[in-house]
Amino acid sequence: MNKEHFSEDEWKTIGQAIARLRASVMAVTFGIAGGLILFMATAWLLIIGPTGESEHVGPTLGLLSNFFPGYSVTWSGAVVGLFYGALSGAVAGFVLAFIYNLIVGLRVR
Repeated sequence: MNKEHFSEDEWKTIGQAIARLRASVMAVTFGIAGGLILFMATAWLLIIGPTGESEHVGPTLGLLSNFFPGYSVTWSGAVVGLFYGALSGAVAGFVLAFIYNLIVGLRVR
């Protein structure tokens, strides 16, 4: 719809009705989710062990060590992955909320 269809008061009401995201809450939520997902994925691979003819556990997930120094598909690597997953998730959640709020702010004007 065009701006011509609404009065200024109506636009203010619409602007107040549009929910803004709290970047800190999104960062914490995404951080917890990211950390737990990476920890559980690593733990799951360690529990099921090597599959097929491979003697290595989780070679694909192990590629994350290129981005996360210290990470490996081991129990200690799962703890390191918990930290890196939480950090990556928190940054992603914060950036997502920031960009969303920026777009909402521009559209409401």
